[in-house]
Amino acid sequence: MTNPGCGTLWPVSAHPTADLGFARLDLAREARTGTPEVVYAAGKTPAQTIACLAGLLESAPLAWATRVDGPTAAAVRERWPDAVIDEEARCAFVGELPEPTGRVLVLTAGTSDGPVAAEVAATLAASGVGCRRVDDVGVAGVHRVLAVAPDIAEADAVVVVAGMDGALPSVVAGLTDRLVVAVPTSVGYGAAFEGLAALLTMLTACAPGVLVVNIDNGFGAGVAAARIAKSAQR
Repeated sequence: MTNPGCGTLWPVSAHPTADLGFARLDLAREARTGTPEVVYAAGKTPAQTIACLAGLLESAPLAWATRVDGPTAAAVRERWPDAVIDEEARCAFVGELPEPTGRVLVLTAGTSDGPVAAEVAATLAASGVGCRRVDDVGVAGVHRVLAVAPDIAEADAVVVVAGMDGALPSVVAGLTDRLVVAVPTSVGYGAAFEGLAALLTMLTACAPGVLVVNIDNGFGAGVAAARIAKSAQR
C-alpha cells in the first residue's frame, strides 16, 4: 500500500487492524504516516507486549516496543531468541532493522541524559536513519558543543537532549540552519521539577527553529528527526 498523499481521505477499507481483544493493532500506520505502530510496553503485561509484537510481525519485517522492563525483555528473548534488546534505551526489536540513510546528530547535555538519548538513537535505527551520538556537551562548558559545530553542520537534523536548565537547544539552534529537536529530561535537582523547568526553557527558546517534544520523550523526538532526515534525502 502506498501513501495517497496529504489531503487524501483514506477509505475505511484502507485501515486494516488486528483485533487482539485488549488491543487493536493499526496495520496500515506506516503506509499512511511513514512510521509503523510501535508497542508502548509500559503498563502492559509481558504477554500482552509479546502478542502485540507477534501481530505486527504478521504484516511487517520489523516490530518494536518501547519502555520495555526487565521481565518483558526476558519474555521477548524467550519468544524470539534473535531479538535485539537495547537495555539503555529500554527498546526491543524483533525482525530485520532497515539499512540506514541520512544522518541525525544526537547531543546530550550530560551523561545522565543518556537513557533518553539512547531511545532517540534506537528509534532512528528502527526508522532506517543513520545516527551519531555525542554525549556531555552541556552549557556548563560551552566550548564542548562548539567543538562539534562541524558535525552539526553536516547533519540532516539535530536532536538535543537536556535536563537541568534545558539551555543547550538554544545554543545549538544559534549555530545551525538545521532543525533542532529538543528533548527535556527529568534530570535535575529539586527546582527542576522532574523536567518541567527544562521543558519551559525549551518552549521559550530565544533561538528560532527549535521543535520541542515532551519530557523524556526520546521516541517522539526520534520519529520527528527521522521524518526530517528522510525528507532531506528525498
